Amino acid sequence: MKLAWELNRRLGRDRVVTDPSQRRRLSRDFHWYSPLLAAALRPCVADVVVLPRSEEEVAAVLELAVQSETPVTVRGGGTGNYGQCVPLHGGIVLDMTEMGRVLEIGEGWIRTEAGARLGLVEQVARDAGQELRVMPSTFERSTAAGFICGGAGGIGSVAHGWLWDGNVVSVRALTMEAPPRVVAAQGTDLMGYLHAYGTTGVLTEVTLALTRKTEWTQLVLAFDRFPAAVRFGHALAGHGSCRARLVSVSEVEVTRFFAAGVQWFGGMRGHPALLWVAAEDAGAVLELAGEHGGRLVRELPYGKHPMLSDFSWNHVTLWARKVDPAWTYVQTGFAIERLEEQLAVVRERYGRDVLFHFEYVRSGGTVHLAGLLLLRYRGAEHLHQAMEFLEDIGVAVSNPHTYLLEEGGRRHQRWDAVYRAKAAHDPADRLNPGKLRGPLEG
Repeated sequence: MKLAWELNRRLGRDRVVTDPSQRRRLSRDFHWYSPLLAAALRPCVADVVVLPRSEEEVAAVLELAVQSETPVTVRGGGTGNYGQCVPLHGGIVLDMTEMGRVLEIGEGWIRTEAGARLGLVEQVARDAGQELRVMPSTFERSTAAGFICGGAGGIGSVAHGWLWDGNVVSVRALTMEAPPRVVAAQGTDLMGYLHAYGTTGVLTEVTLALTRKTEWTQLVLAFDRFPAAVRFGHALAGHGSCRARLVSVSEVEVTRFFAAGVQWFGGMRGHPALLWVAAEDAGAVLELAGEHGGRLVRELPYGKHPMLSDFSWNHVTLWARKVDPAWTYVQTGFAIERLEEQLAVVRERYGRDVLFHFEYVRSGGTVHLAGLLLLRYRGAEHLHQAMEFLEDIGVAVSNPHTYLLEEGGRRHQRWDAVYRAKAAHDPADRLNPGKLRGPLEG
């Protein structure tokens, strides 16, 4: 292939992957959580994968891609769930994991290369008396730029909100032009890059916001009534003096999936709340739990396995599918003031074909009840009808079964910054093409 030959000439053979099995592996993420995405994206494979080690090498790849009219899809740790790094039209997959250095740290911020693993970033920050404000449950594997481009929230969101709630300080990116330009964004201009699937520029450096380091402990609580567990989580998330980094609540039936990873989950009695809370606040947290009918099951040291983050956020879907691949998920937003009503209506309609799992996000001064519901898959029509039913009863739905940005998890955000960045930085639409419809089609 002429393209691979030219990439070998410019970068060296150790940067270029042409082996078919490796190309397929590096053209995948965790989109298989969705049966619809698994089927739609099965044929999509890069023609070549490139692993640059510097911004200069990234620029060389992009310039060649522009000259040869080749699409480029950027990849980080591959932990996304929506096919963010799957190349719809072949071309080049740009794997950024070789650019993994932490570059600089200051008070309230840390600057890294795009491919820095967030587990490393968190460790460097904690060694300096700080920690990331927000990181995904997959932080050990996820990359800094991958989280910015493909994520939204996670651990820490219960205190600090979504990515766009001040958790990203700035980015440095290259445009899809010949030669590429270096652009920098901060403030409101960041909205052109956050959760945009790498369609608006190739990030080479990112600066993430930090907060003061807290000594955490892990608590496993149990509640006899599931609504009581959810209301406890909401109360803890909104509490002024009990610091929490993770509040994850599930129905007890979900723990049978968790037991595949940690055996003692199989003996849970009661609906679990999995917490990371400040060690010095643990007593107050347990008192609050008692007011809601909760009891302590286990206290685990922070930083040693099992890490309860491995059973939170969309890890829950991963455990369920490991045990029974018939399960998939739906991303929802429930109204706490209508909680019992909405839970009862869903249960009446779907019985145990739906299992409830909630996370908590504090954004704009309000605690949001984010549900990643497990749903037994009974075909595409059944899945779409379930999402429509949820919206009909007042439950917000972000569709995780589409690779189109405008139809998925960012559909509630403003699009003007994304469309401006796309027009300015990728005028020929060769960065991850097919994922962003654009202002005329969207």
